[in-house]
Amino acid sequence: MLVSSLMKRIGLKLSLNDPRWGSGNKDGNKQAQEGKKPGEGPPDLDQLWRDFNQRLNGLFGQKNRPDNSGGGGGGRPDMKGAGITAGAVGAVAALIWLASGSFIVQEGQTGVVFTFGKVSHTTPAGFNWRWPYPFQHDETVNVSQVRTVEVGYRSNIKNKQARESLMLTDDENIIDIQFAVQFKLKDPVSWLINNRDAEETVRQVAETSIREIVGKSKMDFVLYEGREKVAFETQQLMQQILDRYASGAQITNVTMQGVQPPEQVQTAFDDAVKAGQDRERQKNEGQAYANDVIPKARGAAFRLVQEAEAYRSMVTENAVGNANRFKQVLAEYQKAPAVTRDRMYLETMQQIFSSASKVMVDAKSGSNLLYLPLDKLIAQAAASDAASASAKAAAAAPAATGVLPPELMPTVEMSRSRDGRARESSRDRESR
Repeated sequence: MLVSSLMKRIGLKLSLNDPRWGSGNKDGNKQAQEGKKPGEGPPDLDQLWRDFNQRLNGLFGQKNRPDNSGGGGGGRPDMKGAGITAGAVGAVAALIWLASGSFIVQEGQTGVVFTFGKVSHTTPAGFNWRWPYPFQHDETVNVSQVRTVEVGYRSNIKNKQARESLMLTDDENIIDIQFAVQFKLKDPVSWLINNRDAEETVRQVAETSIREIVGKSKMDFVLYEGREKVAFETQQLMQQILDRYASGAQITNVTMQGVQPPEQVQTAFDDAVKAGQDRERQKNEGQAYANDVIPKARGAAFRLVQEAEAYRSMVTENAVGNANRFKQVLAEYQKAPAVTRDRMYLETMQQIFSSASKVMVDAKSGSNLLYLPLDKLIAQAAASDAASASAKAAAAAPAATGVLPPELMPTVEMSRSRDGRARESSRDRESR
């Protein structure tokens, strides 16, 4: 670009439209005016060179000198003009060479400058300059980009890499693991000069780290509850190894994409998993049943214990009460034995006859005649009295169920008189 601008300033045109293009002598303009078409015949390079020298001389303040016919002095102006031309061309080439040392670093990137193959310095984002080749050269590294390395698969989880994904656990089982590692660059110089194939190094470190972690863990732990822990420990171990290698990489995340048994035993493993789930379900059902039955049984047992305690307290108190009452009766008996015996006899007989059926037998006459039970007769009499009291309008009409047969009336009256005499005698004894 600088050469074209310099040629425009000195007025040199290398174009096919030049009317002197193809002329072989100084009379090129004349031939063009005489009707010779431009472009006929090959260009006259000597004439072009002389025109270029003349223009350079005019540019630098030297006038054209007429050619002398004698001697060899005619070649001096041409050699001097050629030197000036060579200097100008050299200056332009030097400017171009110096301009080739400029470079631009984008935002989020870092430039690393090498001097004869050795790291010289790093440059920030923006316009920078270095010494051109072969003294220095530069390389740009993107330090803000999050890079991803896939282990066990490529681009798609279905595109498995069995050589990387199959691993042996601590309980001698084989599992298939696919995971991705994300990392950034924390030291661009170390990333460039300490790694021959940087991303492949990170992939091998990731595979080595996870094989070590999985080799110390059980299969069920890796498949179920231990996925996050395995990923975290793998990230830590990878960072330790990469720092030891001075790789300049910073691990940001390890993501498990797939953890499963090998495809060859997937069906059997699914059956085992289902059996384990059924076992857990049955255990949960049994525990639920136990949680329902045991509290009820404990409540019933506690209730029985409380009832037994209450019964024991009741029996004990009754026994104590009976003993106290017996002591009181004993004291009274000692004061009046005959009265106390009669009273005890009457109370006992009253208690017995109150819950037993009573039948009147005529023992004095020596006959075997039996009468109706007194309790039933008394019940019938009470019923007849209630019926007569409720039915005042029909007081004259005798109730069929309330009237005793005539032959039983003397017996009832006799029993009533005996009961009355017994009560009077008991009251007399008490008063005494």
